[in-house]
Amino acid sequence: MKAVIRTGDGGTDVLKIGTIPPPQPTETQLLVDVKATALNRADLIQRRGGYPPPPGDSEILGLEIAGTVSGIGQNVNSFNIGDRVFGLVGGGGYAEKAVIDYRMAIPIPSDWSFEEAAAVPEVFFTANENIFTLGKLTKGETILIHAGGSGVGSAGIQIAHHAGANVFVTAGTTEKINKCIELGAKAGINYKETDFADEISRLTNGDGVDVVLDFIGAEYLQRNLNILKTKGRLLQVGLMSGSETDINLGIVMRKRLKIIGSVMRPQSIEEKIAITQRFVERWLPELKDGTLQPIIDTVFTLEQVQEAHEYMEANRNFGKIILKT
Repeated sequence: MKAVIRTGDGGTDVLKIGTIPPPQPTETQLLVDVKATALNRADLIQRRGGYPPPPGDSEILGLEIAGTVSGIGQNVNSFNIGDRVFGLVGGGGYAEKAVIDYRMAIPIPSDWSFEEAAAVPEVFFTANENIFTLGKLTKGETILIHAGGSGVGSAGIQIAHHAGANVFVTAGTTEKINKCIELGAKAGINYKETDFADEISRLTNGDGVDVVLDFIGAEYLQRNLNILKTKGRLLQVGLMSGSETDINLGIVMRKRLKIIGSVMRPQSIEEKIAITQRFVERWLPELKDGTLQPIIDTVFTLEQVQEAHEYMEANRNFGKIILKT
């Protein structure tokens, strides 16, 4: 089958199309003819030699797929050949065929394209798990979502707003901030022009926020803690500025803060099945009826994968970047 392979020596890796044997489904997996997949920051890290897949998962990049079932494991009785499905995978999305545990495969609504379906799993699963399952955000609370123009950011804005929370975001351009506001954000902060901590203090009359969803890491940590209210929750889901920094632990104790780290890929299959089910129960109906929408920035072909990675690395996208096979 056709698949994206890495060439290089780490750090300077280039992606190109190659030919490899197709995967074989286990007794609980579906073989899927992939019609679309999507980029995630984790793919950029893996391309450079970091963030390896869990044992047993494909070394091919790609954490989410949408396509049609072409093979079925012997213990699967809930899907048929030809069914349209989407879902989260541990790897293997950048290829013509991939495997997925049937308990993590979700039927694609009849009026969705494969590209729309591929734009959903990683970002909506991540946003829901962090903002609600871990962060316990409730109606009337206030959340700051960093990187509001990212895939997770665009999903998080929508679900937090839909749940009745007050949403603030950071983004790097006025255009992205305006799009965030269209999705439900109350206000946006251009992090290139303004210190987000000072601006949050102004916007909230000094009260701060209940929850922060952060992808940046070290550079933002102390300021994130400073703007949290008593019993506030910091959800750490990325480390774009690094993982090591000094902080004042006194503020954590004094305000009784929670710092919660989260990463999806290394979790067990049982945990991922539960994450999938929580998403299906809480947000799939709203996505089906159009109340919420997967936000797609650009669709590239699989052959344009290197260009797509460079596009993401330049932070040009608002929402998801899709690869269609």
